[in-house]
Amino acid sequence: MKRFHLTSIVLGAALLMFLTGQIGFHKLWKELVLLGWGLAPLIFIGGVAHIFHAFGWRRCLVGEARSLPLFQVFRIHMAGYSINYLTPTATLGGEVTKGTLLSVNHNGTEAVAGVIVGKLAYSLAQLLFVSLGSILTLWGADLPPGVWPALLSSSALLASGIFGFLFVQKYGKLGVIVRWLASRKAGGKMLQKAAHHTTAVDEELRKFYKSHPCDLPLAILWHIAGMACGIIQAWYFLFRLTDHTSLETVAEVYFLGSWFDLLAFAIPLNMGVQEATRIVAFKVVGLGSVMGLAYGLTLRFEQIFWTGIGLLGYANLLSEQRKSTQISLPYGYQKTPGISGNAPHDVP
Repeated sequence: MKRFHLTSIVLGAALLMFLTGQIGFHKLWKELVLLGWGLAPLIFIGGVAHIFHAFGWRRCLVGEARSLPLFQVFRIHMAGYSINYLTPTATLGGEVTKGTLLSVNHNGTEAVAGVIVGKLAYSLAQLLFVSLGSILTLWGADLPPGVWPALLSSSALLASGIFGFLFVQKYGKLGVIVRWLASRKAGGKMLQKAAHHTTAVDEELRKFYKSHPCDLPLAILWHIAGMACGIIQAWYFLFRLTDHTSLETVAEVYFLGSWFDLLAFAIPLNMGVQEATRIVAFKVVGLGSVMGLAYGLTLRFEQIFWTGIGLLGYANLLSEQRKSTQISLPYGYQKTPGISGNAPHDVP
């Protein structure tokens, strides 16, 4: 995985450098200078989108975690976002981070279930919003040959996986294979333990869908609201630098780029791909490759800013958890790294 991560970053960075060299650094810099402080509103709009996503995930939480303050949910969401953005784990690394942070002060099974439902809600929202929006706005667009078949076939494959994920969640079948193997005494105690945990998660998932039937659709709507902020970003960028601010042009730029993003989720930082696809999108609407690369880089600046905020929040959450653990220990007891349990010892 480390080799894949490094290879992906090197290849992505090489693609980005190649594109910059082909178009011309001075032309690109001219476009970014024209944007100037206009980058700040773009970053702000990205933050609003994250707040909407935090609202959406909060609807997916299970058990006591549903009562968490929005600010806490937002911080955990941002921690997961930063890990997802920086690692080639098909956006799963950040979900593990979110589950770990949730489980510190809440039931571990409920934390896992909340993360699983949240992942499904976001994936469904992205698939529905981007795919339907792309079909409606790009149907008459002059796309390069082969793009439509590739996008449609890839989206259909992705859709089958997401709706299959919904089925196994709703009917408690997430651990069906593990339970089948455990019932045949395969894998020993380790598999038996895994079967016990997946069964508990399946029970929480069934309970969630039975007790809160409207929460998944509401979460999807919140996530779509967050994604729609991207349309506002595209409009603002075009408003600052061009005269092409019609709804049709803005929608084509946004949905074509987002459709490529939907299918490139395993590449760390989406390096090179994001910029290349925005070049394609801007050339399709007749705005040129320089403008497309400039737009791709402004999105990069916004994403890196919020990734930094997420990492700071992650560090802050870990610090708070360490302090709360120390406060909860009786006087004279201190948790020693590498030793399970608490043992009394002299405190200097």
